[in-house]
Amino acid sequence: MLAAARPVWQGEPIEQGVSGRDLMLAVDLSGSMEMNDFVLKGRKVDRLTATKAVAGQFIERRVGDRVGLILFGERAYLQAPLTFDRATVRTLLEESVIGLAGDKTAIGDAIGLGVKRLRDNPKDQRVLILLSDGANTAGAVSPLQAAKLAAREGLKVYTIGIGADEMVVRDLLGSRRVAKTGGRYFRARDVKELEGIYRLLDELEPVERDKRHYRPITELYPWPLGAALLLGGLWIFINRRKQPA
Repeated sequence: MLAAARPVWQGEPIEQGVSGRDLMLAVDLSGSMEMNDFVLKGRKVDRLTATKAVAGQFIERRVGDRVGLILFGERAYLQAPLTFDRATVRTLLEESVIGLAGDKTAIGDAIGLGVKRLRDNPKDQRVLILLSDGANTAGAVSPLQAAKLAAREGLKVYTIGIGADEMVVRDLLGSRRVAKTGGRYFRARDVKELEGIYRLLDELEPVERDKRHYRPITELYPWPLGAALLLGGLWIFINRRKQPA
């Protein structure tokens, strides 16, 4: 009877952090990312290798977030949809190679694809992180048009210029910076600056948005059930011993 009641033991409350952010990383694979102007662990590496090392650590820290990956060069495509499987996203980033999407840089198309993939998600939880060398040389959509679209959709965009002084696009009126979207622009000329940017992003978009508590539950019914089976077996054994041979 006691086992049938399925008694349980509730442990002390445990605090659990919950984020719920949707982070889409758009990574430049154009030919200019091949420039060896970063130093990683004492050796010179290209911009993409440095980006992979630091962005991979950033992805690993985003526990509780859904993370997606856009790769772009002359064209932009979705490599990984938003997922809680950060290990897979990091692996796909590691497997990316320069020139995979063409040698030119379509920044506007990458932002536009990010807007499309994040459009239906809650506005206060969606973020696009764009990593590029900062020179737009291709694409059907200009970076300015894409940035204005992102701002209209309420998508926050953080731009990291890899080895570039500023994110600049050229048009008939000269050079302009990409329009603001509520995010920020960062410049990374070396690995230390790049790591600092990602630490700052962790602060600007903290992992824990709210906190929940849960009590671990331990089922206790196996104990009375086991005791009942043991006593039952003992009773049968004693009764058999009492029977005449």
